[in-house]
Amino acid sequence: MKPLQGIKILDLSRVLAGPFASMILAELGAEVIKVEQPQQGDETRGYEPFVRGPKEKVSAYFMAFNRSKRSITVNLRHPEGQALIKDLSSKVDVVLENFPVGTLAKYGLDYARLKDINPQLLYISCTGFGETGPYASRKGYDTVFQAMGGIMSLTGERGGGPVKPGLPVADLTSGLWLCIAVLSTIIGRLGTHRGAHVDFSMLDGQVGLLSLAAARYFTLAEVPERMGTEHPGRIPSSAFVCADGKWVQITGADQHWEPLCNLLGLEAWAKDPTLAKNSDRIQRRAEVLSGLAKAISLLDRDEMCRRCDAVGVPAGPILQVDEILANEHVAARQMVGEFEHPLIGRFPYLKVPFQFEGFDAVEASSPPLLGEHTHQVLKEYLGLSEQQIEALRSANAI
Repeated sequence: MKPLQGIKILDLSRVLAGPFASMILAELGAEVIKVEQPQQGDETRGYEPFVRGPKEKVSAYFMAFNRSKRSITVNLRHPEGQALIKDLSSKVDVVLENFPVGTLAKYGLDYARLKDINPQLLYISCTGFGETGPYASRKGYDTVFQAMGGIMSLTGERGGGPVKPGLPVADLTSGLWLCIAVLSTIIGRLGTHRGAHVDFSMLDGQVGLLSLAAARYFTLAEVPERMGTEHPGRIPSSAFVCADGKWVQITGADQHWEPLCNLLGLEAWAKDPTLAKNSDRIQRRAEVLSGLAKAISLLDRDEMCRRCDAVGVPAGPILQVDEILANEHVAARQMVGEFEHPLIGRFPYLKVPFQFEGFDAVEASSPPLLGEHTHQVLKEYLGLSEQQIEALRSANAI
């Protein structure tokens, strides 16, 4: 048994944040029915890069966020399609959607309508700016939310311009916030026996991540500057280039200062009482970081990491994607799995990072083909006959 076995989710979301959330929930055991538009499906089915099979190509982007789900096609603009969604909402625990504010209300598929059909329904809405406030009608993408949410202003080298992180951080973290929303309302419903609506804004999600930057602003009225890999309140905490041109990140506290200096041949610094405390080192930031950089530049990256490991100094190589996916520890933790896709054969994927004792292992099944489960779900959930399903197909409702 998996942790979420028995939970049923009707997933009306597209692209990234919502599908990422529903994929995690699916692999934790929930049954996720992904609703897609007939013919085209989720937009990301057409996103690069593509994996080419013997006859067709499949979007690796789509596969990265849609494993382990069932796909049905329903035309939300068609009255009979809307009726199907209403009927299905009466059979599930959760509806997850990320349409622009007001879109589903036009179709009679908003929470106000569906809660009358299913009073215990948990309805999770993910929008760019939320359903209230002056920005509610604005449009946005991942990088817009990064920009407006503050993270981009914090990212980049000293004196340089803002830089976006290398991953779609706003989308991915929004997916994690959505998982929290689903799980918390499922637990909360156990006590209330009532449904709920969650209004989640992706901008709110980014503001909620500011944490330390906000704490420094609240405390010091400090607007944090871009500092590259340096930490605003800790030294050492930075990336350093090694003799072989590779990079290492070192982050230590006061107890690590002396062993770090000794392994680098900086014995005078190790014994200097004016550098023993982090607050003192911060006052001499430029001098300390320059001295560490010079000493570290004499060692190859792997040797530097070995020396740090030997004396308990927290350090890690800055690995590229190919390096981390081939890393021995990642392999030992079995983070990379494979699924069998009907069009391209076996394909690797990154597992949900939980290893359970007491529940079944988290394993993935292939991302669904467009509408692969329409017939099956309509019969299983709604008891429709072959003739009824064919009539819906002929009317372009599915």
